[in-house]
Amino acid sequence: MELQPPFRKIIHVDMDAFYASVAQLDNPELRGKAVAVGGSEIRGVISAASYEARKFGVKSAMSSNLAKQKCPHLIFVKTDFARYKEISAKIREIFYDYTDLVEPLSLDEAYLDVTDNKKGNPSASLIAQEIRQRIFDEVGLYASAGISINKFIAKVASDINKPNGQKTVNPENVIQFLEELPVHKFYGVGKVTAAKMYNLGIFIGNDLKKKSLEELVKFFGKAGTNYYNIVRGIYNSRVKPDRIQKSIAAERTFNENISSEIFMIDKLEKIADELERRMKKSDTKGKTITLKIKYSDFTQQTRSKTKDIFMQTKRDFFPVVKELLFQEKLKNSVRLLGISFGNLNTEKKEPFWVQLKFEF
Repeated sequence: MELQPPFRKIIHVDMDAFYASVAQLDNPELRGKAVAVGGSEIRGVISAASYEARKFGVKSAMSSNLAKQKCPHLIFVKTDFARYKEISAKIREIFYDYTDLVEPLSLDEAYLDVTDNKKGNPSASLIAQEIRQRIFDEVGLYASAGISINKFIAKVASDINKPNGQKTVNPENVIQFLEELPVHKFYGVGKVTAAKMYNLGIFIGNDLKKKSLEELVKFFGKAGTNYYNIVRGIYNSRVKPDRIQKSIAAERTFNENISSEIFMIDKLEKIADELERRMKKSDTKGKTITLKIKYSDFTQQTRSKTKDIFMQTKRDFFPVVKELLFQEKLKNSVRLLGISFGNLNTEKKEPFWVQLKFEF
């Protein structure tokens, strides 16, 4: 089956080791060295690692102790979200010079629809190259990009020539690209799903394509329909410029494990103060409060409760947090606690974007 035009021109821009690169940008002494953001030499969890650290196997979500074992000369630096947001805003302004159809996924990545762009440039590849150059010239950081006909392929492509590179998958090459792509590189296919696919003899896209829709739904449930479509280049999600934040959270990893709920109340009080500050700063309220608990063995548990009214202040939501904490006994000692708000008052209907016809 051949894909039929019209095709969109989608760019996925992904900053290279963003948090670590910002630390190296602000502190020249760290450039070229193995840097880990977050955690400490004593304990904690790595938020991000520089490419120099990744060569030793250090990666995000890894415990500090293990990271230090893999890379003894690893340098730990604190997170600085105010600085990340500042730089992210500068990068986003560059995006808006080319299109208003910008969908941020996080501080360090975004989708751009440049089908009908402000520069009148018919080449999405050249636009991506120009954007990456401007980010380096104006901000001092490297970015990678993926360019293709939809968000799924663009995101997969952006990871291929990292760091400081880009990959374009033209319409006529989409099917071959997907057929040859290892399934573990399909965006959204994690280790567990990949292992299940391997057991079914599915190693690359072409193997996946040989499975019927009924088989994939049987093996993977609703996700099976998604796999059936994406391997055929079908992914209709549009770039949404007014992407709505669906949750706001604050959490903290402790230097020593905590075994008593009573001691956790004090920690949760401070986390709640930070969450209230974030809620007020963004003028956001929520109905669903979730308590996140990560145990010393790294297993994780969440407990949630939804109220009938929107909440924003600690006075209103902290009694719910305490209720969730004492809802059931702890399974183990605790290394991390977090509180998040969902079901926010910012949710609204997404706009419909008309597909325009342009040559790729």
